[in-house]
Amino acid sequence: MKKVLVATEKPFAPQAVSEIKDVLDHAGYELVMLEKYSELSDLLKAVSDVDAVIIRSDKFTAEVLDAAKNLKIVVRAGAGYDNIDLKAAAGKGIVAMNTPGQNSNAVAELALGMMIYNARNAFNGTAGSELKGKSLGIHAFGNVGRLVAKIARGFGMKLYAFDPFVSADAIKKEGVEPLNSVEELYSKSQYLSLHIPVNDKTRYSIGYELLSKMPEGATLVNTARKEVIDEQGLLKTFESRPDFSYLSDIAPDCKEDVARDFPGSYFFTPKKMGAQTAEANINAGRAAAMQIVAYFEEGDKTFKVN
Repeated sequence: MKKVLVATEKPFAPQAVSEIKDVLDHAGYELVMLEKYSELSDLLKAVSDVDAVIIRSDKFTAEVLDAAKNLKIVVRAGAGYDNIDLKAAAGKGIVAMNTPGQNSNAVAELALGMMIYNARNAFNGTAGSELKGKSLGIHAFGNVGRLVAKIARGFGMKLYAFDPFVSADAIKKEGVEPLNSVEELYSKSQYLSLHIPVNDKTRYSIGYELLSKMPEGATLVNTARKEVIDEQGLLKTFESRPDFSYLSDIAPDCKEDVARDFPGSYFFTPKKMGAQTAEANINAGRAAAMQIVAYFEEGDKTFKVN
């Protein structure tokens, strides 16, 4: 019998756990739960004898992988997978997967929700502005970017996108104008919705040089990762542009400086909330369980990322 651990410091919703259990029960697998753990030692002990693991934002480092003597597959229930040491996993023959698309609508709705909140001055009773007619640039046109475009189209926004890995024709089919460079994207976008992953090329890639190109009244919306932002460049942008706003699904390390010096020009969620909906929680958990079963029963490696 295969043994599957759900290791979540930030637990799944009860219905998500129920659906994970249903999938694994049907396959004849054993489910083991480790929720709200606070010590690394708890995780190291829990992974020691399992065949598969489902995680959320939990860190799967080389140390954790070393402790997982029987592990064959780890699935990150979500799109990003920078919390898994992919090189260490590959070195041990452990398959790492994500569940792309399962959280996408939740993230897209959050991005637009933050734009509305900011445009209406945090609903403080003063006159704000509308999204209709404003230009929205989408940096990376994957699952989330496409849904951001779909929702924003309903608001009557002018849509642009840049993604070197997506063809211009594919972008045009979504009613979005493809642009040839990231510099052109930022220069045209009153709102910029950021969806790039964290890797060696993108880390700290969004800084003053790009942000300074944005039009008057510019707003950067980050539902990706804080590590793609050059925070010194961000602070320089705030200092030189009182019209600039930064909305983020995770607070930057410089949040205290921003809060002290630039009140009214930012909004940070109290924790990463892009996937924090009941629907996304259930979808990602169920998908992770199904991918584990498909891997063991059919050798399916469709969503392998290492």
